[in-house]
Amino acid sequence: MGAAADFSEDGDTLRFTGDLSLATIGDLPQRLRARGDGEGARHLDLSAIDRIDTVGAWVVHRFAHEHNATIEGLDPEHVRLLEHVERSDQLVAMRPRHVSPFTRVLGEIGTATITAGTTLLGLLGFLGAIVIALGNVIRHPRRFRFNATVQRFEVVGVTALGIIGLMSFLIGIVIAQQGAVQLRQFGAEVYTINLIGRITLRELGVLMTAIMVAGRSGSAFAAQLGTMKLTEEIDAMRTIGVSPMEALVLPRTIAAIVLMPLLGFYSSIVAMIGGGLLCWINLGIPPVTYIARLREVVPITDLYVGLVKAPVFGAIIALAGCFQGMQVEGDAEQVGNRTTAAVVQAIFLVIVLDAFFAVFFTSMGWN
Repeated sequence: MGAAADFSEDGDTLRFTGDLSLATIGDLPQRLRARGDGEGARHLDLSAIDRIDTVGAWVVHRFAHEHNATIEGLDPEHVRLLEHVERSDQLVAMRPRHVSPFTRVLGEIGTATITAGTTLLGLLGFLGAIVIALGNVIRHPRRFRFNATVQRFEVVGVTALGIIGLMSFLIGIVIAQQGAVQLRQFGAEVYTINLIGRITLRELGVLMTAIMVAGRSGSAFAAQLGTMKLTEEIDAMRTIGVSPMEALVLPRTIAAIVLMPLLGFYSSIVAMIGGGLLCWINLGIPPVTYIARLREVVPITDLYVGLVKAPVFGAIIALAGCFQGMQVEGDAEQVGNRTTAAVVQAIFLVIVLDAFFAVFFTSMGWN
């Protein structure tokens, strides 16, 4: 039976009949609004209804509230339902909890510290997993993914030669130009060659290459592994008995470690070529003199320092990229977040380690 509403003869009572439920209420709210606007009702009689749900109780409650009417004739169960609806009809004031700026900043620092510590522990654990995978490959050489490693060599090294060469060439020009401007004040333009040779071989060649590889290859590692994790390809590899560490992580790590010294040396040479070109054009130092001066003032230890740092930087970049990629879970947004985190962590750790190496080699007398 459909819901219906009628006034009694004296016009003082509105009597409901039928089912006051979502399925049968029909246009009752509109009819109540039209009749209620015309004349009021002091009493709502619900004794004749067969059934009422939350929607019906809400309609009755709102009509009674708007017209200051009393509700009569409900059985105890329906009374409880109407009381719940009445309690829910309250304005909720959402006031943010006041937190002092000092407490908020302190909380953010604490959260960042916990996140950094957790990430560091995760990186150490992931490094251990890589070492175990390398040990397994050494014990079982047939499990080494030669083709995958060679393909990573091409992606990390060969395709990066152009952008790294251009960056290093321009950096060499900038170092030479700025160095010459400052040294000209003391009549010591010739020492620009010392500045170019030592800073590129010892520091900037390897450091700028590491930053470039972190942004280029480290992000690619995180995005590739993150996408594979999201599409459950890595879980499928585990299901068929293939170790993701040996098949995916180890080739990328080996490629970064092996190619970083080569890329760093290549970057240093190109930077010195750029600096020599500017010295030739701006200072009038011919290439033969430039090369002879480089051989005199740049010790071989500067080359050794760069070659020692490079594979460590490569390992850090591969470690951060692969670790963040393997942490992806949930949705596609995680891929972007983890890729960003991989680049930031790799660059941060590279700079920290570079500072450590600078102090260490200085204490060893390799100045």
